[in-house]
Amino acid sequence: MLVSDVLCIWFKFLLKQGVRETFIMSNPFEHIAEPLDSAQPDKKFYNLNKLSDSRYERLPFSIRVLLEAAIRNCDEFLVKQSDIENILNWNVTQHKNVEVPFRPARVILQDFTGVPAVVDFAAMRDAVKQLGGDPEKINPICPVDLVIDHSIQVDFNRRADSLQKNQDLEFERNKERFVFLKWGSQAFQNMRIIPPGSGIIHQVNLEYLARVVFDRDNYYYPDSLVGTDSHTTMIDGLGVLGWGVGGIEAEAVMLGQPISMVLPEVIGYKLMGNPNSLVNSTDIVLTVTKHLRQVGVVGKFVEFFGPGVVHLSIADRATIANMCPEYGATAAFFPVDLVSIQYLQQTGREAERIRYIQKYLEAVGMFRDFSNTEQDPEFTQVVELDLSTVVACCSGPKRPQDKVAVTDMKTDFESSLGAKQGFKGFQVAPERHCENVKFSYNGSDYELSHGSVVIAAITSCTNTSNPSVMLGAGLLAKKAVDAGLTVKSYIKTSLSPGSGVVTHYLTDSGVMPYLSKLGFDVVGYGCMTCIGNSGPLPDPVVEAITQGDLIAVGVLSGNRNFEGRVHPNTRANYLASPPLVIAYAIAGTIRIDFEKEPLGVNAEGKPVFLRDIWPTRDEIQAVERQFVIPGMFKKVYETMEKVNESWNNLDAPTDQLYPWDPKSTYIKSPPFFDNLTMDLQSPKSITDAYVLLNLGDSVTTDHISPAGNIARNSSAARYLTSRGLTPREFNSYGSRRGNDAVMARGTFANIRLFNKFINKQAPLTIHLPSNETLDIFDAAQRYQQAGHPLIILTGKEYGSGSSRDWAAKGPFLQGIKAVLAESYERIHRSNLVGMGIIPLQYLPGQTADKLGLTGQERYTIIMPEGEDLRPGMTVQIKMNTGKTFEATMRFDTDVELTYFRNGGILNYMIRKMAKV
Repeated sequence: MLVSDVLCIWFKFLLKQGVRETFIMSNPFEHIAEPLDSAQPDKKFYNLNKLSDSRYERLPFSIRVLLEAAIRNCDEFLVKQSDIENILNWNVTQHKNVEVPFRPARVILQDFTGVPAVVDFAAMRDAVKQLGGDPEKINPICPVDLVIDHSIQVDFNRRADSLQKNQDLEFERNKERFVFLKWGSQAFQNMRIIPPGSGIIHQVNLEYLARVVFDRDNYYYPDSLVGTDSHTTMIDGLGVLGWGVGGIEAEAVMLGQPISMVLPEVIGYKLMGNPNSLVNSTDIVLTVTKHLRQVGVVGKFVEFFGPGVVHLSIADRATIANMCPEYGATAAFFPVDLVSIQYLQQTGREAERIRYIQKYLEAVGMFRDFSNTEQDPEFTQVVELDLSTVVACCSGPKRPQDKVAVTDMKTDFESSLGAKQGFKGFQVAPERHCENVKFSYNGSDYELSHGSVVIAAITSCTNTSNPSVMLGAGLLAKKAVDAGLTVKSYIKTSLSPGSGVVTHYLTDSGVMPYLSKLGFDVVGYGCMTCIGNSGPLPDPVVEAITQGDLIAVGVLSGNRNFEGRVHPNTRANYLASPPLVIAYAIAGTIRIDFEKEPLGVNAEGKPVFLRDIWPTRDEIQAVERQFVIPGMFKKVYETMEKVNESWNNLDAPTDQLYPWDPKSTYIKSPPFFDNLTMDLQSPKSITDAYVLLNLGDSVTTDHISPAGNIARNSSAARYLTSRGLTPREFNSYGSRRGNDAVMARGTFANIRLFNKFINKQAPLTIHLPSNETLDIFDAAQRYQQAGHPLIILTGKEYGSGSSRDWAAKGPFLQGIKAVLAESYERIHRSNLVGMGIIPLQYLPGQTADKLGLTGQERYTIIMPEGEDLRPGMTVQIKMNTGKTFEATMRFDTDVELTYFRNGGILNYMIRKMAKV
């Protein structure tokens, strides 16, 4: 037995005795650390080339980042030499479900997920104190950036003061949350908070927060991160490896724990050719999304290479990387090349910083020349796309992967009208396809029909980070206004740029006034319509939609269009490029063939077609070169953390323990750690559990986690009313993520949830003992009061969509002990484990239908005891009908089992920190 193995066993013994792992071996790879620059001998880097291992040169660039992090953090405890060997041997281990640790360089949070993270940290301080530990030990260990960008809503639009009015309302609604976050920025070390009004998290990350290469603690090393937003992957477009995790997992990383991950396969995506002049990055990304969905990349890395990459700007690459969750991959990586360096120069990074970034990456073998095929690494599989074959397209009406060529949009929507209810169907009777409803608005008469556009939003990080499509929208707007085209006043139009830089170049290039004339005024800086913060539609529009039971349409330049997400009254939602958002707003309907039908007529009465006003790539690039300059990036970001006076004037507590206000309906100490002791309880079988919900395929976190407005007839509304609030004061679920009482009541409250017990879309279920139909929370509460455990039955891809920790926390508070699914989305399965909920998976070939499960049965899940509990093992499930079957317990690693034994990852960390 090796000395290192003996020491590791000894360390584990000490841990069992309550001794913290403070006895860390020196890094066995210290000998390959050397100065990057002879003039600065104290500033070193781990030169991976000195491993003298030919396998390194064949590794995908994304895997090289994992390897460097493992070598730099190797201590023979959390990270072992065997982990380094497994990563180096990736060509073999990628197929063997091998677990490796990864310690990201930083964590990034947005406020929807950041508030509950800070709430948990505050509650953990209380719990550590209660167990006799030092609460101030609870601090982020690695750097954390929190960007407040998900709180603003489109309440005002089509007016010059929309931005100010929306921001004022944002502070009015969220002052308590913002005070709490400001307390967190002062109470916790190593946490930076970017104030509201600064921009969308991913664009701020790309333009400002990204280090690309860290210079910290006298070492250079690659920037890498995890974030509590699934679209964290956008940063991969700049060569920074990152992906979304649940808030629970991110909190563990903040506390110094490595991520335990299965070493992924890496799909090489080879880009060839050059896009034609009428195609933009949105068209490319929707094409890539559909292609990779067909290839099947769930749980894998995608790494882009090939000569076509050089034709894509960093903004183009970031747009493709941003949509990574929509094609299901963990990460979508573009290694750093000269285009990346030019982007750093364009966005105003310091010359010395850029110099060492390039020098380090070249020295360590991570700088890419996409024209040099000798640099092409080995991949698990290679797929190709010829960029010259990409055509203009949209995606919808209910999923981002359902690409539709613009030339087919009219016929595709019309076929969806009559198709069976589903992802591409609304099941509208044929005789109703041409139904119209007349209404009046602002003194004018209009009519709506199926396919009428009622929301047109240039929104979200997908496109507003990209100057080419934003300027393309501006140029199209100018040509449209010059041609005399307008947008009907009832259509809710909006523009929410990803950062203040966008407003600068739209204004300086002269296109902003034309956008405003078409109704696309700046309404806020943040994630708005795409996250469900679309705000109210005019009452006459809602009445017309309701009267005719119309399939109204939202068109947005976002990345998510799941049912019930954008707005409850837009049952069809299409993702489109910013220019196409404006085009469909002008048309007023999705039922238009742009090739054959004009958008309108000009002053001379001649028809104006989309092709007449569509800007070419050459036109756009000429304007971009002139107006997107380093000075505007410096101007915006130098003052970003100080410019918001409303934020500066907030008076936050200064205590190290947060003074919880029992009257607050926004911030509440969660019950996760109630009755927590230092002693572990052995896992127990789940006996005679009832099924709370019987669900189908593709249940997303939008269906599970509370989001959007709080319905006036919901359990959450009744709770808030009992606390003395009026409906006007309800705000949104997103704004109340720091209050578990609201969030538990809003879990599974999506109006589009299809529960087989009810056999229709509704946030309801049947309380089986009484056979009563109840709101889901009310049924869950009744089960809990009677002492009955609960499980969920579901189908494929359970938990797909945005990474939302409340999609796991909410079910935990409702008493869910296990979920039985055909398959899981990666992040959500991890979050279930993090909350101590057992993710069970049917054996291959089995489903609820094939097993004859109705959900009416009661289920007993036989849990193994002690050392018999192993990752990926099969467990027996018995039903009160006498039937028995088996399922796989999806604890994929030993670390996940450790978390489960502790009742969740945060309980594990509290026990660990209380021992200090």
